Formats: sequence, structure tokens, C-alpha cells
Amino acid sequence: MSEDLVSPTSVQLCFENLNGSCVRNPYSPGPRLLLYAVFGFGTVLAVCGNLLVMTSILYFRQLHSPANFLVASLACADFLVGLTVMPFSTVRSVESCWYFGDSYCKFHSCFEGSFCYSSIFHLCFISVDRYIAVSDPLTYPTRFTANVSGKCITFSWLLSIIYSFSLFYTGANEAGIEDLVTALTCVGGCQIAVNQSWVFINFLLFLIPALVMISVYSKIFLIAKEQAQKIERMSEQTAKASDRYKDRVAKRERKAAKTLGIAVAAFLLSWLPYFIDSIIDAFLGFITPSYVYEILVWIAYYNSAMNPLIYAFFYPWFRKAIKLIVTGRILRGNSSAINLFPE
Repeated sequence: MSEDLVSPTSVQLCFENLNGSCVRNPYSPGPRLLLYAVFGFGTVLAVCGNLLVMTSILYFRQLHSPANFLVASLACADFLVGLTVMPFSTVRSVESCWYFGDSYCKFHSCFEGSFCYSSIFHLCFISVDRYIAVSDPLTYPTRFTANVSGKCITFSWLLSIIYSFSLFYTGANEAGIEDLVTALTCVGGCQIAVNQSWVFINFLLFLIPALVMISVYSKIFLIAKEQAQKIERMSEQTAKASDRYKDRVAKRERKAAKTLGIAVAAFLLSWLPYFIDSIIDAFLGFITPSYVYEILVWIAYYNSAMNPLIYAFFYPWFRKAIKLIVTGRILRGNSSAINLFPE
């Protein structure tokens, strides 16, 4: 998004007839159309893909499990990013103006924070769930119950929403940087400044769950390696029926852990550059060029569209569920009881 993409016209304003309007820096028609296509595609994928994930898990009885309810709730957070954040950010990023009012500007920032933290808390609980499932697959159903899953989901949503809305609606984010906020404020702008203290807290809320997930998944893959070696040794001998069953269960849980581990890695890689930049920006006087910020934030947004693609690639049951939904076969009687797993 370099300067040569911007039309060499006279200074334009977001609102030509209003005093104090922000300066508008429009792109020339070609890049403008391309950006709308790229951002629009990500938005549609986030909304439709995550809607398919939620529908699949909530409709098909075979997918009703505590772990899958966590995945459906995670998909809900990504779905809401696609619905309430990405469309408006698309216009802001391409037009370099905010046309949706001051009230929704604040709401937009609250939604962005709420859904991001909700996602990372969900992923953290999912990693713990996978650890229990892989380390002790036979007792796992009695340890991670629907009640436990419900508590994890409630915690993930409540903490993230209360934190984000409290931060922006109390004005705590602007404490000590009032002069900067005044300088940044103009009609048609939506730049929410956050002071050093709260930027650091934001970063910790990302970093601590991230370190927990990295630690847990490291343990999971060590356990998976040990189990694989054990299966190899058992294949040379006559295994008992109970051991064979346990190994089949362990194998299934390892595959699920691997898929969700990829989802975790995608989330961390997508959001880490944004959080690192926010730390640098806050402590060096907000020096990040607007186009760099837009690139980083859209890398993070696109994560909301990634998980359905990951599930579609690794889970045959999800591909089958999509086919049943898209072709309308779920409208038939008793379709919720269809077997989605290969025999």
C-alpha cells in the first residue's frame, strides 16, 4: 500500500462540508477494487465458514460433545468478528475514513477486543481439554463434562466482554494521553488510543494464555510420541482387546489435538505481530504508519476465516456435514441422526 497507489489529487476530506473533518487518502480505482475484493472475501469466509461450523456441531447429534461445544463457541466469536467488525473495517481501511459515527466507533473497538480475547481464552481451554483427552483418554469423558465445558465458555465470554467494554467506556485507555487523543480526533476518524499501562495489560492477556497453550501442546506431542512408540511395540506382540481399544481412542484424540494445535498456531501467528506493534507504538509515541497498522490488523482479522478451512482440510466429518447442509439434506426428517464418521 505505497504512496504511488494514491491518486495524485488535491487534499480531500472525509466530510467536505464539516469543519474538523479528517483528511481522506483515497486509492486509485484498481487498488481500491482489489482491496475491497480481498477484504470482502475474508469477511464472507469468516461469516459463512463459521456459520457452517456452528450449524454442524449444534445440529448433528453425533457432534454433541463438551469439546465440540467449545469449538462451536469459538466459531461464534469468529463469526461475530466477520459480522460486526470486518465489514466496517473494510470501509475504513479502503476509504481511510470512518462513516459509521462515534458511537459505533467505540462499539467497534469493544467488539474487536472482546472477540479477540474470547477466542484466545477458548483456545486455551481447548488445549487443556486436548491434553486431558490425550493423556488419559478412557477417563476423559468423566473429567471434561458438559458442565465443565459450559463454565469454560461462560468464563471466556464474560471476562473478555467485561474487560473490553470497561476499558473503553470508562476512558481508562486515554488516561495520561489526553493531548494525543485531542490531536488524533477529527470528524470521520476512528482511532482509539490506548496508554502504555493498558497496552501492556492487553499484551499480557494475550501472552499468558499463549504461553499456556504452547506449554500444553508441547506436552501433548510428547505424550503422542510415547503412545506411538508403545503402539509400535505392541504391534509386534499380541495386544489385549482392552489395550487395542484404548489405542484406537488415543489415536483419534491425537488427531483432534493435532488439528486444534494447528488452529492455535494460526491464531498466535496472526495476532502476535499486531500485539508486538501495539507495544512498540505505545512506548515509542505511536510511530506506526497507518498502512502498516492496516496490514497487521487485517492479518489478525483473517484468522477468523482460517479455522473453518483448517477443519475442512483435516476433518472428514466436517466436509460431510457441509455437504449435507449446502445440498439441503438436513431438511429431511431425522437428518440430525445421520452418521458423519467413516465406518
